[in-house]
Amino acid sequence: MDYIEVKFKIDPESPLLEILIASLSQIGYESFLESDDALQAYIPVNLFKESEIQDLKVFKQSQNNITFTHKVIKDQNWNEIWESKYDPVIIKNLVYIRAPFHETRDDTKFEIVIEPKMSFGTAHHETTSLMIELMLDEQMSGKSVMDVGCGTGILAILAEMLGASGILAIDNDEWAYKNAWENITKNKCKSINVQLGDIGLLKQEVFHYVLANINRNVLLDDLHIYASHLSDGGVLLISGFYSEDLKVIESSANTNRLRLDRKLIKNNWVAARFIKI
Repeated sequence: MDYIEVKFKIDPESPLLEILIASLSQIGYESFLESDDALQAYIPVNLFKESEIQDLKVFKQSQNNITFTHKVIKDQNWNEIWESKYDPVIIKNLVYIRAPFHETRDDTKFEIVIEPKMSFGTAHHETTSLMIELMLDEQMSGKSVMDVGCGTGILAILAEMLGASGILAIDNDEWAYKNAWENITKNKCKSINVQLGDIGLLKQEVFHYVLANINRNVLLDDLHIYASHLSDGGVLLISGFYSEDLKVIESSANTNRLRLDRKLIKNNWVAARFIKI
């Protein structure tokens, strides 16, 4: 699959950077790379519309001096691009996340190998790292888990490493679906089933945990579905939204028997833990 790389010139210290990332996520951009003076965002060629960028609120504010250029990135160029820009990640000195071209290490409890293609979830973004932090404090041994919008499959992979069994990972993007299977194979996972599609795939399945690192709008639309597939006392871990969104998400969760139990915040991004009561 070919992608469009859009390169934005923006001050990395500007508070608009996170607003821009969130806005682009809402219109289909899947991955982001931040550098000293720019943000690079990636979207499938068939979804790219320059007018949608120009219509973003952040661009309509005349005081915001943000410029952008774009180009096509051919499928065969991804490995070269990521190898030059992708660094390994360590979370809480417990989880080491690396690409196949990085060296292994033996000073962390968990090592996850992720082929860094154009799927969301390499732990570089705050939402993925916050979800991992929440998961590290859970007792998942022997528990069933559903990972919604699994991207690279990184959360499902960690769930198996934490002892979970009966893990279902789903994503409606074929690229992510294939990448998740690739990463599951690389990490020698045995308990993960990946399915291509949305949450409508589910029948009557019930899980001890539901993981959803998506975005505000999808979370609000689907909270009632997550709740319906959680066992009583089950745990919902979600991220992909800002701290100012938590109030409305919590209100919707409460109407679906989900009580906020814990939250983590980093650079205004939030990961939250809910319990089904």
